[in-house]
Amino acid sequence: MEGMLSIAAYIKIFVAMIVIVNPLGIIPVFVAMTASNSELQRKAIAYGAAMTVAATLLISALLGERVLEVFGISLASFKVGGAILIMLNAIAMMQAMPSREKQTPEEALEAEDKASIAVVPLGIPLLAGPGAMSTIIIYASEKKAVWHLLTVCLVSVGVALVTWLALRVATRIGARMGTTTVNVATRIMGLLLAALAVEIFAGGIVELIPALGKPDVFRYGQ
Repeated sequence: MEGMLSIAAYIKIFVAMIVIVNPLGIIPVFVAMTASNSELQRKAIAYGAAMTVAATLLISALLGERVLEVFGISLASFKVGGAILIMLNAIAMMQAMPSREKQTPEEALEAEDKASIAVVPLGIPLLAGPGAMSTIIIYASEKKAVWHLLTVCLVSVGVALVTWLALRVATRIGARMGTTTVNVATRIMGLLLAALAVEIFAGGIVELIPALGKPDVFRYGQ
């Protein structure tokens, strides 16, 4: 279909968003935060967090580029800035450490006193953080076709569904998943996320400085 990316490209977007939202990495946090809740309450929290992820990604995909236009920010500049943010998140994941651009220690302590944690901090910023919002905006702006935007929105809903499924089984598999298992999975996803950040950064730089995209730009004597 005209104005659409390939099926493989949309699968890549879906996988990339799963990696950056990282529902697997949030399982230990979810289990700890809901330890005193009943099973029914855990279901409600999981549903609320997934709905928050869906709403955040959909709003970012639909309105993100318009917001950039209001502030006079070019998409190329946003790609470079977003890639740096994603790389910081990836570095934190490869070190198996919580990323500070998602949640500071002070926010983590405050979250313990909240009656409802589904929206904040689980939905935002632990799952749908700045990196996820930046990435979905970048992907949504790759094509101007309505069908492309609808497909990206469908991807966002799919990511929220995977997040909901992960949180629903969190209590059951949380006890079986040791810290080492979670850390290994988080580091692997961090590596994939770093590669994604480099790809987005390179694309943004080439758009800002078109000469860098020429094959002979680094050749001497040209």
